[in-house]
Amino acid sequence: MKLAHQIKVSVFIHEEEDREKIFNKLLSLVHFNLKEEKIKLNEDTAIGFNNKKIKTYEIVLEKDRHINGFLEKLKESLSQEQKELLLKQAESRLDNERNFFIRLDKEKLLNNEIWITDSGNCFHIKISIAAFPAKREKALEVVNQIFK
Repeated sequence: MKLAHQIKVSVFIHEEEDREKIFNKLLSLVHFNLKEEKIKLNEDTAIGFNNKKIKTYEIVLEKDRHINGFLEKLKESLSQEQKELLLKQAESRLDNERNFFIRLDKEKLLNNEIWITDSGNCFHIKISIAAFPAKREKALEVVNQIFK
């Protein structure tokens, strides 16, 4: 069963942060060789406060095997408590276009701990839920199936 049409995993890296460490952690979240698997990696630079550069990296997963592999690894990495939190907050994490949003605490993830956060200092995950018919209720059922 198709669970999602696309997954985007992104992170902002500020000038004073360890770019290589954060970038490598981003790559480890998808656990695929991007070049070999022909997975898109988008990179952008923005200017933040005090004219400091902010790098943005985004990995886009579109093939079912990449999406399913990512979701399975994410589910295995989350504690039962974290999965229950996602399910409890599913309504507010799902937008009207059936995109499901998760934020992983950046500092904790850099210390190999996966933790859901509401903070802006995070790795962002946007899951475009595949639901038929394309209704919010069906999308919530798919989210429930993914994280149960």
